[in-house]
Amino acid sequence: MSIFQVIEDVITKPPIPHEPHKQSLKAWAMYCLRDRGFIVVYAQNADFAIEPKGANKLYFKVTTNQADVDDACNWIVWDSASKNASLIPAQSKTNS
Repeated sequence: MSIFQVIEDVITKPPIPHEPHKQSLKAWAMYCLRDRGFIVVYAQNADFAIEPKGANKLYFKVTTNQADVDDACNWIVWDSASKNASLIPAQSKTNS
């Protein structure tokens, strides 16, 4: 199972439901990932990062607006209509 599948499982079957009136999307996502054992750290150009063992940091941004999503970062998107979160991985770019 890839790390993105694990993260998607964490946010689609969270340990606690996201309640926008009680906590921010960022705080909720960070809590859910920490609850599953991920090391969540500060990120200068993202909302937070996780440090997988033996791999580079993965950077994440969170939003409630699908229009904010770009290909440069991994995104956790909250859909307030369906009350579900989704993961949108960054599009990998290969350099020649």
